Amino acid sequence: MERNNKQGASKARSFSYVLFTLGLFFFPFNDFEGLSFLGEYSNELGTYFFLLGFFSLFFGRYTVIPYKDRLFLLILLFICWCFICTVLNYNTVSTNYFKMTGGIERFIRQYLSLLIAAFIFPVLFINAIWRMSNKDLLIKIRKIFLYSFILVGSYGLLEAAISIFHISAFKILYEAFDIFPMFNAHYHDNRISSVAFEPPFFAIYLITISGWMFSYILTHKSIYRFVPGVMVLLITFFCGSRTALITITIQAGIFVVILYQMPGYKRLIINSIRYGAALVFIVLMLNSKTLIEAFKERIDSLDFKNNLTENVSNKSRFGMQVAALRVFAENPIVGVGYGQQSYHARHEYPLWATKDNYEFELYYKNHLEPSFPPAFNLYTRYLAETGIIGFILIISWFIYAIRKSLRILKTKQLFANTVIATILLTSFVGFMLNWMQVDSLRMYGFWLSVAILIKITQNPIYPNEQDSSSYSAL
Repeated sequence: MERNNKQGASKARSFSYVLFTLGLFFFPFNDFEGLSFLGEYSNELGTYFFLLGFFSLFFGRYTVIPYKDRLFLLILLFICWCFICTVLNYNTVSTNYFKMTGGIERFIRQYLSLLIAAFIFPVLFINAIWRMSNKDLLIKIRKIFLYSFILVGSYGLLEAAISIFHISAFKILYEAFDIFPMFNAHYHDNRISSVAFEPPFFAIYLITISGWMFSYILTHKSIYRFVPGVMVLLITFFCGSRTALITITIQAGIFVVILYQMPGYKRLIINSIRYGAALVFIVLMLNSKTLIEAFKERIDSLDFKNNLTENVSNKSRFGMQVAALRVFAENPIVGVGYGQQSYHARHEYPLWATKDNYEFELYYKNHLEPSFPPAFNLYTRYLAETGIIGFILIISWFIYAIRKSLRILKTKQLFANTVIATILLTSFVGFMLNWMQVDSLRMYGFWLSVAILIKITQNPIYPNEQDSSSYSAL
């Protein structure tokens, strides 16, 4: 009987791991109609595998819950505070009503969404990687991201050929992917979104995998080690997301700084910059008109001052953030309750944001439009909803995670640990920046990074792990 129980537990763990890997592979796919009861997760393909993987943990012999880890405790404390601050605001929460939804119903939906992101995901991820050696963890997860990127990137290049270079011959091949339900051919104006619904969602995927793709430079010796990182930069350029352009540039800069401090990489960096600049110059000269126009458009998109006054979407974004800050100023300690920001912010929209802006009348102020207006910024949203206490808890996640990653780098442990710490540091900075444009914790890469950091600190070296600079298996 005991042997059968062990075999059952082993099968449950294996099944959970398979679902975990499928979720990682498919998480950028969010351009399809899913199950409506999952709310904001309904069109996230990766979520379905992750949820099934989490529930399969109950069939195993045990589930790892890292209740002694400080980062995990900070996350649990934030979850608890979101409930407490809502209870403290019960009088207003119970009377809130907007878009045919009451405040209590809104809280329940948003709190369930929080539990999925901040508890279910990290617990599944931790259990999926807990028994791996750190080297195996690096190899296996990076391989999943690489295979996913090959598919997603190739599909994105087809889209770029049509939308940016106007090569209509590729349309037949591009639209042929529509036979699969997770693909949906659509065209953006001089931008791409690949398998994602729109470029900003595709940007989140690129920010998530960038550190993993850059890390091939550390673990491989051939010239091909540069290909994954270069392709991330190229696809990011074609994506056209301003957030992705800024964030991944900063991530690449952090990676270069770390690389520069390692013995033997200084000359490599200098030569790479030199040859890279020469290559870009040659490419621009060979296809000057199309690429130069695209390059100019990307540069113009970084002109925040003009974009704020001329671009409707940017006026909405900054207007929403200002409204959230006004709500926070009126409720600085405990906020207005979790999920309640929209009820209060709709009375605080600045005039310069709503004037001649069709988005407010058509979407954000329209009671018949069921979707709640986004806050477009996680930090301003949680300042408004959870007050300064919740904001401090969120910021503490990043402070702890970045400090811990830096400490692993400085200790110069096993080479696998150094590579993982480099990836984590690059990723955490990227997520922190990206949340200045996104107001949801539904960011799988962040929770994966949290799980990896917890694993390598709480269960640092699996028995019989041997360090090696050979990573040819990747």
